[in-house]
Amino acid sequence: MLAILPDGTSLMVDAGAVDETSDARALAPARPDASRRPGEWIARYAARHLAATPAKQIDTFVLSHFHGDHMGQLTARSPQSKLGNYKLTGVSDVAETLPIRRVLDRGFPDYSYPGPISDPSTLNYRSFLKAQQARGMKVERFRAGASGQISLMYEAAKHAAFRVRNLASNGEVWTGEGEKTRSLFPPLETLPRAQWPLENPCSNALRIEYGGFRYYIGGDLTWDTRFGSQPWMDAESPVAKVAGPVSAASLNHHGYYDSTGESFVRAMQARIYVLQSWHASHPAFDVLDRIYSPVLEPGKHDVLATDLVEAAEIVESRLSDRMLSQQGHVVLRIEPGGERFWVVVLDSADESDRVKARFGPFNSVSE
Repeated sequence: MLAILPDGTSLMVDAGAVDETSDARALAPARPDASRRPGEWIARYAARHLAATPAKQIDTFVLSHFHGDHMGQLTARSPQSKLGNYKLTGVSDVAETLPIRRVLDRGFPDYSYPGPISDPSTLNYRSFLKAQQARGMKVERFRAGASGQISLMYEAAKHAAFRVRNLASNGEVWTGEGEKTRSLFPPLETLPRAQWPLENPCSNALRIEYGGFRYYIGGDLTWDTRFGSQPWMDAESPVAKVAGPVSAASLNHHGYYDSTGESFVRAMQARIYVLQSWHASHPAFDVLDRIYSPVLEPGKHDVLATDLVEAAEIVESRLSDRMLSQQGHVVLRIEPGGERFWVVVLDSADESDRVKARFGPFNSVSE
């Protein structure tokens, strides 16, 4: 997700890449094509839209969690960087051509929770950070509950109605009071190693606020509790309760079967849901069923997917046919002051940024 904030400050959340040779039949096609790596395409898209901003850079990059489809997986196509001792994939590919001023993640500086994170892709990401720090990049741990860690950099005084609230990180969730948080997970020493929190429930989550407009994004937060045996694994529901209601939201975990539970839909009440889809399992049928259910939330809701795989479209056609869009860059344009917004879909099949569809205006606050 790329956000250009009211004064031109820029924020990017995640920039991933996966091994295109793995489970290839289930993957969405490369967009615009396979001639470049995903991070290269992301950087080129961002550079086009950041051209009018004050610094023409990514002011803050937030990594939601340490999975390759969010930070960059090492693959056979990952070349050596010219800027340091690391390979190019995902966010490191973005930074090769587009400056990133600051990175926030859930682990810095020790990357030891809930245990040492030592997979090859994460080690490559850490090497990327080390090399970029030597070149001036700032790196911080994402602080759950904070309302000023991500802020406007250029004309903050002109936009008093803007702020970003850090909602959750490593199972620490904002309480809704000040910057207080509470822990969802039991102390690790009280749990068998096999029941320690997984990577997805540790995801960072945040809410962007501008006047009446609110946007939520929470990485791969999940609500699956292994049939009730591990209730603390439901990190999604407590986050949703302090996040909502919102105007628009990114679906957690790409709309996978273990996300977007009943509590999420009831709390969010989002007019627009953005589905960051790239696999045949995105979204699960019951996820769409919950979003569109008038029993859970009677208001009007619409879903736009970045790239719905054909297999998912066929299997879920009874509900997927209701989506406003199934392919393209989903752009939210917020009115100055934040009281209304529009949704614009840009064609991702090439770099023309051709407008495929427009929807709105929508009221930011439900009537």
